[in-house]
Amino acid sequence: MVQRIGVLTSGGDSPGMNAAIRAIVRAGLKNGKDMFVIYNGYKGLVEGQIEQVDRSFVSSIINLGGTILRSARLPEFADPAVRQRGVEQLRRHGIDALVVIGGDGTYMGAKKLSEMGINCIGLPGTIDNDIACTDYTIGFDTCLNTIINAVDKLRDTTSSHQRCSIIEVMGNRSGDLALFSGIACGVELIVSSDHLIPKKDIMDAMLAQKKSAKQHAMIIVSEKLFDVQELAREIEREVGFESRAEVLGRIQRGGSPSAFDRILASRMGAYAIDCLVQGKSGRCIAIVGNEMVDYDIYEALAMQRNPHTHLVRVIDNLK
Repeated sequence: MVQRIGVLTSGGDSPGMNAAIRAIVRAGLKNGKDMFVIYNGYKGLVEGQIEQVDRSFVSSIINLGGTILRSARLPEFADPAVRQRGVEQLRRHGIDALVVIGGDGTYMGAKKLSEMGINCIGLPGTIDNDIACTDYTIGFDTCLNTIINAVDKLRDTTSSHQRCSIIEVMGNRSGDLALFSGIACGVELIVSSDHLIPKKDIMDAMLAQKKSAKQHAMIIVSEKLFDVQELAREIEREVGFESRAEVLGRIQRGGSPSAFDRILASRMGAYAIDCLVQGKSGRCIAIVGNEMVDYDIYEALAMQRNPHTHLVRVIDNLK
């Protein structure tokens, strides 16, 4: 039976991680478990940055962005010898199970620890919404609203100067932030991994837009698809449309989590403890159709991401 439970956050921070930590610690204590936190992700695990906590540790953190446990990347964790040092730290503290909050890299680390006999439960904490087994990840909604607020403000300047604004948003391997924000903001073009548009079509669309009564345009682009600065120069050179590129960058990660992310994180954290109490191991927590579910960690990592073809149809219908 699991008695001592540790929790860590790893990879990129996302709003709502603190709400998840709060739920895990509170639900664990409610079920009579000894709760431990691990600072600085897998790096802190290997170095033994482990502390036992009580209910007061998670007071007044539900509204905080980022993660109070901090995060650090540790590429060396791929080395079995380095992971073994982490396993030894857990055993030294008598920790029976580990709840990890993060993205696909964090899940891979949990999978490797599971193979070494550590009971791991994964929670999807990433702004990109790129964990295939869940409809939504912790932090996605907050990031989406940050983008929408920024685009709404940029629209004022774009329309005043009759410009074309190209806004690059995060989403390395997932176009969800571009798709969702583009629809919500009513932009002229959305370019993402799920909705690729050839440059010629972009130029043709901007030429038509410049000739229209509206005479200004906004384009949202997922990161790493184009050099947006160069794209702006090309539009200005070939179309004659004054253009500016805006890279929102890491500002998208920050901020107080939205109500949706606070509730989602709380539900997932409490559900993780339920799984451990029920004797489940090696699971990943997800929300599917507004219901909490859990998948085998290997099954979760093998799933293919939902390309949101229904949203692509919406975009095409609204052109």
